[in-house]
Amino acid sequence: MSKVELAQDDLTGEATLDVIAQAHRFNRWMYSTINPFCHGRIFEIGSGTGNISRFFIEDHQQIMLSDFRKDYCNNLSAKFGNSPGVQGIEVLDLTDPGFDARFARHFGKFDTVFALNVVEHIQDDVLALKNCYKLLANGGQVVILVPSYRKLFNGFDRELGHYRRYTKSSLSRVFARTGFQVVHKQYFNFTGIFGWYLSGNILKKKIIPGKQMSLYNSLIPVIKIIDKIVLSRAGLSTIMVGRKV
Repeated sequence: MSKVELAQDDLTGEATLDVIAQAHRFNRWMYSTINPFCHGRIFEIGSGTGNISRFFIEDHQQIMLSDFRKDYCNNLSAKFGNSPGVQGIEVLDLTDPGFDARFARHFGKFDTVFALNVVEHIQDDVLALKNCYKLLANGGQVVILVPSYRKLFNGFDRELGHYRRYTKSSLSRVFARTGFQVVHKQYFNFTGIFGWYLSGNILKKKIIPGKQMSLYNSLIPVIKIIDKIVLSRAGLSTIMVGRKV
């Protein structure tokens, strides 16, 4: 991927994060879904603009923030650097060739590592998970959320720099190569499948429309009920939790 393509991915990603930042109900729902699997000292991979970080901080949890973009880390420092519970803000790339030397001080220090909508951006997803493993204490857990279903891959994915979409089965195969014991897996956000397909596959949008996200956010109470009705057996996102053994 060229520097120009990387720059475009960053611009599209930032625009997407700005849209999602306004969807407070949706972000709170995502947080409440993963939070039961997060405990102790927490390391967030790919904090971005802090859409999910803020909930951990507001709930007074011990968390270290990170992103591979230095400018994002600078913005996170400005927002949260003085917040109680924030253990630090780290520029971190999960597939950095010098990962072991650069981040060894963090190895075995965390009870939870989570990465939401991160792994699909990484070509070597197995290496990414192996490096998450190194950050965890024995018995610690990794929480991964990624987009679901290869058939939903569209212009949104291309603009955001996604390499792939997953299912519970395909993500389980990645976990099997990393040493993690899978302790939980589910789909998330069933209703989102239809909005994603309409905007990306039919209307050929390249960035999530702000008005669409705003409407979706207003419907979250109903959307959450629908997820319960379908028992999280399908969804726009796949969530998997693995334990370091």
